Amino acid sequence: MANVPAAYQASKGSILDVDKSFYDRVREAKRELIDEVIVPLRDANTWEVKAGYIFRIKVIQGPQVGDLNIWNLHNPKERMWASRTRQLQAAHISTYDRIWSNLPYLRPIVTIIDDSLAHYGMDNDGGRVHDLLGTRCDPYVNKLLTGEDFDFHCHSNLTRAIQKYGMSEFDVHDVLNVFQCTGLNNEDKYFMKASPTKVGDYIEFFAEIDVLCAMSCCPGGDLSIDLWGEDRRDPLETCNPLGIEIYRVDESVLKDFKIPKPAYEYYKGNHGMALKSVDWEEKKKNICK
Repeated sequence: MANVPAAYQASKGSILDVDKSFYDRVREAKRELIDEVIVPLRDANTWEVKAGYIFRIKVIQGPQVGDLNIWNLHNPKERMWASRTRQLQAAHISTYDRIWSNLPYLRPIVTIIDDSLAHYGMDNDGGRVHDLLGTRCDPYVNKLLTGEDFDFHCHSNLTRAIQKYGMSEFDVHDVLNVFQCTGLNNEDKYFMKASPTKVGDYIEFFAEIDVLCAMSCCPGGDLSIDLWGEDRRDPLETCNPLGIEIYRVDESVLKDFKIPKPAYEYYKGNHGMALKSVDWEEKKKNICK
């Protein structure tokens, strides 16, 4: 890896400067389990989380990768922005990293407060977990690569899951690949390898705003079997469901918590497109002479 400073750096006290002690208190506070959701293998499911609540994604039967989408519960035009999150946080994210929303909102919508794989770091192949480099598998690229139709790729699973919210495949966006181990090889090309997870592993998020989440259990399972190429075969044997837990935390720990404002409330430049004022009374006088 290049020993070059990151382009996007937080100034002290800015919204990029994470108050780690706050999230530590949230993680350690008393909590109440209020809902549980199962994401079936090779399918997707949805769940809602109020601002100030926690949700946990956990491995319940065996290693499995999950493709996660997040929207503002009340405005699906605001949704997670993988590429800006890569720039502001990292290409693989863990504890204290945030997921940021798209323009013109650009604010943290969830923050990771715990991760049982935080110790994984970078392995001997350059792989890391919880990937923002890649995106969801989809039936279109699969058709191009194999000539076959398959209706249970993550893009399709997410599309079916969000229909009940009046949303479509146009609302599905680049994902956080939860539990997925990826990197760039010597040719600077994207690789995926077997997920290092085991039963009981988890990642926890604090909701900064009210969010709608959808996640697909990837049809590639734990990605230990190639989906494409000469050695590809059906990896159904490696597929498992994932579990979701939603928690309410003790309100006393949230006394200083404020929902972050969208960026458009701060930026008032109108992209340099200033409207010219028109003196309509003067125009009327000239026309009516």
